[in-house]
Amino acid sequence: MKAMICDIKRFAVHDGNGIRSTVFFKGCPLHCKWCHNPENISFKPQTAYFEQKCIGCAECVKVCGAHRILNETHMFDREKCVSCGKCEEVCLGGALKRYGKELSVDAVLSVLLEDIDFYRSSNGGVTVSGGEPLMQAGFCAELLKQVKKFNIHTAVDTCGFVSRKSFDKVMEHTDIFLYDLKAIDEQTHISCTGHSNRVILENLNYIDQCGKAIEIRIPYVPGYNDNQMEQIGAYLSTLHNVTKIKVLPYHNYSASKYNSLGLQYPLPNVPLPNDEEIDVAVSTLKLLGLNAANGKD
Repeated sequence: MKAMICDIKRFAVHDGNGIRSTVFFKGCPLHCKWCHNPENISFKPQTAYFEQKCIGCAECVKVCGAHRILNETHMFDREKCVSCGKCEEVCLGGALKRYGKELSVDAVLSVLLEDIDFYRSSNGGVTVSGGEPLMQAGFCAELLKQVKKFNIHTAVDTCGFVSRKSFDKVMEHTDIFLYDLKAIDEQTHISCTGHSNRVILENLNYIDQCGKAIEIRIPYVPGYNDNQMEQIGAYLSTLHNVTKIKVLPYHNYSASKYNSLGLQYPLPNVPLPNDEEIDVAVSTLKLLGLNAANGKD
């Protein structure tokens, strides 16, 4: 069994408790306007070109017809690129990066187990993320099953826009769900992500009823979902297994990633929320008796 994996990030500290390794799966069913991981949206491999890292060595030209040097300028023809990864292998400046590689459960597990001592000493573990990991739920289930054999804590970071069967496949092997919640109002959700939130809310209710621990992540994006905090809080107060809520301030750090993939950054003019705005959002949730915090802390 293989899955399309974008990256395995070791020593992660924001994807659950303690020191963790996070497996980023490629492909996502939503199209959030503020997506911070554009390399994980497509289900297919992609090649990124970071122009500022190019040293003009022309090694890529020797192995791939999608690259050429013209007047000392590196030209990358994306239409010719098949993301085979050959150019990344020879790039001396690290300007080329392939996102997406088919890996087996054993291959991923071998990387994760290298840091088992850190998981145990920090009460950390392994997180599957994306993209949307549950779009490849069979692989996730097998990977988490193998991880649990070593008594390692597991987390599934999900947008929730998948079938209930996908949740059923991983439920037994998941200690906590890190659940993204963008909006309660359906039209707001559609305008922000391109899809209704009905399935997302139904799945959240389902895993809550199953008694699984849930940590809610709310991206706070001015002008898009910043008016949703009271509605989100009112809804979450009806659930029984939400352990924590993190309000995640919007940032624009991913702009360079969009550029490297030949994509236009979707929110160039959105102001970054200040600490006071986030404090108000957190206070709104706390007033409803919820364990809320600023996600950047």
